[in-house]
Amino acid sequence: MGLSTMAKAKNNKVKVTLVKSTIGQKPAKRATVRALGLKKINSTVEHEINPAIAGMIASVQHLVKVEEMN
Repeated sequence: MGLSTMAKAKNNKVKVTLVKSTIGQKPAKRATVRALGLKKINSTVEHEINPAIAGMIASVQHLVKVEEMN
């Protein structure tokens, strides 16, 4: 299931885990990772999926792992 279809569903949560370092990334990507609440590698946060969160995840998808929760 893609992020856009998850954003349309109600009360879906996702678990986002930082799996790759932000070293060498542009400042905007680092800021996006920080705004998601991720600080260190293997740190995990849960978010209710909405268009804003889906867009943030999509912009740093090469750095994070996303798991859908029910």
